[in-house]
Amino acid sequence: MPFIPHTEPDIAAMLASIGASDIDALFDEIPAELRSGKLTLVPEGMNEMQVARLMGERAAQDTPLLNFIGAGAYEHHIPAAVWQLATRGEFYTAYTPYQAEASQGTLQVLYEYQTMMASLTGMDVSNASLYDGASGLAEAILMAVRAHKTSRKVLLPATVSPIYRSVVQSIVKLQGIELIEIPFDASTGTTDIRNLEQHAGSDLAALVIPQPNFFGALEKVDELTDWTHTQNALTIGLVNPMSLAVLKAPGHWGVKGADIAVGEGQPLGVPLSNGGAYFGFMCCKQALVRQMPGRIIGRTVDLDGKTGYTLTLQAREQHIRRAKATSNICSNQGLVVTAATIHMALLGAEGLRRVAVASHANTAALTVQVSGIHGVKPAFQGPHFHEVVLLLSRPAVAVLEKMKAQGVLGGYNLSGHYPQLGSAILVCATETKTDADLQRYTDALRAALN
Repeated sequence: MPFIPHTEPDIAAMLASIGASDIDALFDEIPAELRSGKLTLVPEGMNEMQVARLMGERAAQDTPLLNFIGAGAYEHHIPAAVWQLATRGEFYTAYTPYQAEASQGTLQVLYEYQTMMASLTGMDVSNASLYDGASGLAEAILMAVRAHKTSRKVLLPATVSPIYRSVVQSIVKLQGIELIEIPFDASTGTTDIRNLEQHAGSDLAALVIPQPNFFGALEKVDELTDWTHTQNALTIGLVNPMSLAVLKAPGHWGVKGADIAVGEGQPLGVPLSNGGAYFGFMCCKQALVRQMPGRIIGRTVDLDGKTGYTLTLQAREQHIRRAKATSNICSNQGLVVTAATIHMALLGAEGLRRVAVASHANTAALTVQVSGIHGVKPAFQGPHFHEVVLLLSRPAVAVLEKMKAQGVLGGYNLSGHYPQLGSAILVCATETKTDADLQRYTDALRAALN
């Protein structure tokens, strides 16, 4: 069990050494109105036996359900070897590899991860991960504003996940950055370039292009990227890494390619696990590398000519730069990235392609099946990737509750985020779903509507 070993004399000696009067003096940069005060709602401590019983009771509340929810976190098959290797002591207990001479294994894994991600996204450089996709998008926007220098306006389509948009707003709202929402086309569920024209010539820092977007629809990335570059703005590609096994990489969008690629790495060997831990990835062009947050691992040779790995860039570190750091990223999702690296190495390019193709095929088959149910129809026309929006003749909340009672998680309710769609759900079927699963979903939806 972790513990804090410092005694009062230890603390007093440390404070005296650094010249601080007390512990509070270490946090004098934090305004008083932002401090929480005493934690009055934290319950009394439990012993080990009580904690084990409590966690067992909570675990028992998890009922296995047939899952058709995606919306940014996806249920893919994870080979047993992935976490068997990732949880070996060499990886499982390793932390941030500040001491290169003692962390060669971890550094090599991170270097190989960067190589794979740069290849997958078609970009020049990858960092060694971020917290998650949502905060990663916020970091990409901050990075684009720093690189652009003259503008703090960013176009953020409504087809970006509403959860991501909320996180981005929370992170950048105090930075003086203006997020301009771009509506989507009602027939295709994608960003219509005509909705961008009113912002032409207005000194923009960046446009975010989700691919696939939150609805699973495929945006016209080449057209959008080229338009952005005519405005002397940066293109931020927000991508699902699994989709890149079959879709054009951001680095190849349009004439020049996207400038930054970012997204959620969870599809690459990370279980859903009640919401995390996940990890965010970020790649960019070489010209922007100095603005990239997080760590970059490099490969070199030592005095004896042997290959070695080291932290090449770590521009974000608070332990070095504090308030002047590039970003607020501190702890790293290193263990999760290790699992993702093993997962990509095991599957290879062809394995990832098969997963992507099978996922897309299952969603397409499910869409055909449920479209035969009275009161169900696809919301949008056009190509999509392994997610689809369905319009229902009855309230989505009630339908999903009835499906859950039948053991099926029927999708993500869009009514709250997109009321203009009416009763709508976002449905995802990955490679884990069988023909029997698709039929079970269809039967459950039909019963819920009737």
